[in-house]
Amino acid sequence: MSSSTQARTWTVDEYHQMLQAGILTSDERVELLSGSILQMSPQEPPHAATTRRASRYLDRLLDNLADVRTQLPITLLPNSEPEPDIAIVRLDANAYGDRHPGVEDIFWAIEIADTTLRKDREIKALVYARVRIREYWILDVNRQQAYILRNPNDRGYSSEAILTASDSVCSLAFPWLDISLSELFLPQ
Repeated sequence: MSSSTQARTWTVDEYHQMLQAGILTSDERVELLSGSILQMSPQEPPHAATTRRASRYLDRLLDNLADVRTQLPITLLPNSEPEPDIAIVRLDANAYGDRHPGVEDIFWAIEIADTTLRKDREIKALVYARVRIREYWILDVNRQQAYILRNPNDRGYSSEAILTASDSVCSLAFPWLDISLSELFLPQ
């Protein structure tokens, strides 16, 4: 018997089967990342409040342009189904009632980092980059900085800009819209 063990990885289909069979429940707060089922971190008040504030602002700003989904799954075949804090996705006639948004639907993903900055910068960034999500933002609530990651490849994102709450940014999907980062963070 070998002294090394290899962890079993799961596909999105197998993950869905576990949910349907009740092996995993929505109470467990897990997500599928690169074939691994990982526990999601509990939300502290700054994380929850920043998520709410940012999603409400983006929802108003992107009205009739995109759907702003908060802490809902996105399907990244073959083996990831994360629940980003915010996903900006294409409008869907069925309101995604028959599926979760896939890579082709995603304009950009946003994670709010209070205690999860390392996971968001290393693990999630790699997951999003490998499936070629064009743009990924991390809002660091502690430093009030936004990491804007672009140009995905198999090793991650090759472009990273670090902006402060006093800056503004335009997304790749909607370059004519000026997004004020101060509206995404809690007032200091």
